[in-house]
Amino acid sequence: MSISSVLDKATAGERLSPEEGLALLESRDLAALGRAADEVARRLHPEDYRTYNIDRNINYTNICTAVCDFCAFYRRPKHPEGYVLDRAELLDKVRETVALGGEQILLQGGLHPDYKLEWYEELLADIKSHFPRVNIHGFSPPEIHHFTKVSKLPLRTVLERLKAAGLGSLPGGGGEILVDRVRQEITRGKVLTDDWLNVHRVWHELGGRSTATMMFGHVETLAERIEHLERLRQLQDETGGFTAYICWTFQPEHTDMAHVPKAGAFEYLKTQAVSRLYLDNFANIQSSWVTQGLKIGQLALLYGANDMGSLMIEENVVAQAGTVHYLTLDEIRGAIAELGYVPRQRNVFYELVDEPPARPSVAELVVL
Repeated sequence: MSISSVLDKATAGERLSPEEGLALLESRDLAALGRAADEVARRLHPEDYRTYNIDRNINYTNICTAVCDFCAFYRRPKHPEGYVLDRAELLDKVRETVALGGEQILLQGGLHPDYKLEWYEELLADIKSHFPRVNIHGFSPPEIHHFTKVSKLPLRTVLERLKAAGLGSLPGGGGEILVDRVRQEITRGKVLTDDWLNVHRVWHELGGRSTATMMFGHVETLAERIEHLERLRQLQDETGGFTAYICWTFQPEHTDMAHVPKAGAFEYLKTQAVSRLYLDNFANIQSSWVTQGLKIGQLALLYGANDMGSLMIEENVVAQAGTVHYLTLDEIRGAIAELGYVPRQRNVFYELVDEPPARPSVAELVVL
């Protein structure tokens, strides 16, 4: 199979087969993959701007009944380091986010064994009563699936009630690799592939929107990365409910998988570029500067991403694994501007929420 012919097919807007996607992942021609991914991104986004958003990752608890070998954040029930955020502290975090220009919070936590659905409804209602304009991007599919088990309620009922209580959109957390062989090797007591996808499916059927993710660079094969992308593409064909896709490399430090060699920038950029070429029905791809740092995060905008991701006022999960990259708003905007794009702030639905930059007047143009 000729890699150049596969890239030509992708840049022409034709759908790639799993075999063609795998051939691209097996290629070492990073420059060619990047050029093709950038061409597709520019075709999908011919506008002169690239986006970012301002939000905060609020982890309301780290207590979790699942055992994930790749996670340095969770604590088992009754562990002395386990916590549940005090409601006043949580609301203060939202208040600070709003003061910094944020219009959204990312609300996620562990799979707490004791709290039934009413607790989460009260949490959402509390936030919305104080901050009615803030979008709550909350509760990953593993959490939602867990809620159905603890409360003994159907999935649709759980999602309908959370939506009525104020849930605005669903994150794609807990996706890792959507292949059961992989999931069963690295985690116990956590949702498997079909149920992860079905949480999004039902949410989309209720009119909701969500994001999709992939954490790679651990025990999966390259073919399993493509299988993951194929499952996402199939669901997007069915519902059209995903707003964006984000991938990042597994961070092994301080986890039970610390022996796994850390995937580097080459693997990250290659996988993101192939994702852009394969996910032909996804409008947006986010850079993962949180795991890659400023320069690689910026370079990702030339490897298929059209969005710089979030300012991420607070991040706890990746940081617990030893990866600590923090950017200021000026650094994010500067990274976009250095590539010749106008930085624009957006919300989770990819609607622009900032004022457009002032354009020079006719008189100023004459002077210039």
